[in-house]
Amino acid sequence: MAISLSGCAAVGPDYHPPDAKVPPGWSRLDASALRVVQPAAAGDLSEWWRGLNDPLLAELVAEALRANPDLRSARARVREARARRAVAASARFPTVDAAGNASRTESSGETGSGESRDLFSAGFDASWELDVFGGVRRGVEAAEADLEASQADLQATRVSLAAEAASSYVEVRAQQALLGIARSNLATQSETLQLTEWRDQAGLVSSQDVAQARSNREQTRAQIPILETNLAVAEHDLESLLARPPGALHERLAGAGDLPAVPPQIAVGIPADTVRQRPDVRAAERELAAETARVGIAEAARYPSFSLSGSIGLEALALGALGNSEAVTSSVFAGITAPIFDADRLRSQVEIQDAVREQAYFAYQRAVLVALQDVENALVDLSRNRDRNAALANAVDAARSAAELARLRYGTGLIDFQSVLDSERNVLLLEESLARNRADGVLALISLYKALGGGWSTAESPAAAKDTP
Repeated sequence: MAISLSGCAAVGPDYHPPDAKVPPGWSRLDASALRVVQPAAAGDLSEWWRGLNDPLLAELVAEALRANPDLRSARARVREARARRAVAASARFPTVDAAGNASRTESSGETGSGESRDLFSAGFDASWELDVFGGVRRGVEAAEADLEASQADLQATRVSLAAEAASSYVEVRAQQALLGIARSNLATQSETLQLTEWRDQAGLVSSQDVAQARSNREQTRAQIPILETNLAVAEHDLESLLARPPGALHERLAGAGDLPAVPPQIAVGIPADTVRQRPDVRAAERELAAETARVGIAEAARYPSFSLSGSIGLEALALGALGNSEAVTSSVFAGITAPIFDADRLRSQVEIQDAVREQAYFAYQRAVLVALQDVENALVDLSRNRDRNAALANAVDAARSAAELARLRYGTGLIDFQSVLDSERNVLLLEESLARNRADGVLALISLYKALGGGWSTAESPAAAKDTP
């Protein structure tokens, strides 16, 4: 009868995964720059950074995924959730304890016989609370969903960490590129200053041109310390993600490498792929499952509870007598406890938990919308960045030609020095804009991979979460 009762259906709502309403395609997809693939051929995004063809970037991301404290902390939370699931599952089984006692008592000679008495006992106690209405089963469901949510959170941390490490690396390369542009323009402006000084010595121009040329050069020189500071900060950000002290990566990053190139075409799945692949959406769905199960736990508390307990043991006045058949003791107890009056406390607990479940449902809906929004924003950013990059590249070529022509014409006295200054400043501004835009394009690609749920593999073994620091 006990086993039959414990097999009854659990009270509370049964969980059904919500239907994520997503559009069939992306509204901001530029077919000329991005290609759509079928879900089955979407490819593996678990190590998307290798597609940027930068070995040092791949090394640094791998180091971050091994050493970052946030990721190690997320692994520890998975271990905690796994242990909590084991605790919840243990409530389905009886508990058995063993005990042994030995005592000696001596009564008072004034009030008693003054004799001493020994008592020895040993035995086993067992107790079991029957899960008649499924409260324990719902607790196991909740703990299992919590574990899966923590595993999804671990993968979400991996996704964010890989994107942050790659973005920090790109920022380092961007600052190096800007610093190189500033130093190159400083050399060009120094040549212009020398040309102006020669013409001043020859009496062809006034000293005002010399002063203007020197001012232009020093303005560029003043930007270099700022760029060097920005470069150091970017390096420190990357080192922090790798759990390394400031300066640890300086030698490896010292060589000014090129920015990673954005591939001409990028595979982008359909919106349903993103909802399935995004670990933060998966975590929100598992949290909804856990809160739904907890409604059943709260509901089960309103029903009677049944318990069985018993003990068997030995009791004797002498240690050697414990082996006698007359020393055997036993007891069995069955009990039922039912709430009668609690001023509506248990009903309110159910209502509270149902409200928490509803909040989790809306949080899941929000997670889906944010995932779709992230992808759409990254698609727009990447597509428009390519258009701007092409225009800036043409503008830089034209500005360099105009600056060279202005210096030649100034050398022959055909134009004034202000035209030379304007052309050199324009070159500097456009070269900086082009370098910054190239970096922004790579950052947009990183954001797209992150938005698509890249940075982890659905085929990863759950055992990977068992890694300890």
